[in-house]
Amino acid sequence: MIEINLLPGARKKTRSTGPSFNVSNLTDALKDLTTRIRDPWMISAVAGVTVGLAAIGGMWFYQSSREASLTEREQKAVQDSTRYASVIAERTKATAQRDSVQRQIAVISAIDGTRLVWPHILDEVSRALPPYVWLRSVTQTSAISNESPEVQAGISAPTAKKGAGPSAPDENVLSLQLVGNTVDIQALTRFMKALEASPFLQNVTLVRSDVVMQQGKEATEFRLDVQYEKPDPSVLRTVPFTVSVR
Repeated sequence: MIEINLLPGARKKTRSTGPSFNVSNLTDALKDLTTRIRDPWMISAVAGVTVGLAAIGGMWFYQSSREASLTEREQKAVQDSTRYASVIAERTKATAQRDSVQRQIAVISAIDGTRLVWPHILDEVSRALPPYVWLRSVTQTSAISNESPEVQAGISAPTAKKGAGPSAPDENVLSLQLVGNTVDIQALTRFMKALEASPFLQNVTLVRSDVVMQQGKEATEFRLDVQYEKPDPSVLRTVPFTVSVR
């Protein structure tokens, strides 16, 4: 069937296909919800779900903020580690160089400590020598130390010898013997006292004295045992040593 609209401007009303909104329908829905909410089990379920959602949301926000804080701290730590790695490497290198220099200085000090022993001994003997006394020989009677400068400096331990007993306390003390002649016994006594008063010598002992003929005259031949003594640092006097380079 064909319908023709004879009234110009008139529009055909469209039928609504969905439910229309009505205030009465909203009121009925609210009343129905209120009736259901009066059920205690329903209230408990709703409250439990609400509390659970709130707890989950709070934990999520807390974990997110903690994760962000830890990530920031990790990045800062990595940056600090990268920045200070070169500083730590330079410090380790400087420490190794310092230890090497200290070991070298200790070896040099051990060598230098024994280098001037005999010059001091001969100088003290020459200073103490009185008139009418002359020396024929000055010899070392103690064993020569075979220890390396590293052992003397305390850097390395000495090698223990098989079958060797405990070393004596004065094993490394330098001992020497003076052989000479004199025509005056009193001069020999003054010589021994002068040697004993020296800060570099100790334990001056007369081993023997014999009357001998020297160029047709009687003289006394004597033998003295003397030990080297390490002097007090206050006795030593140091002076600067400079070399001019042309």
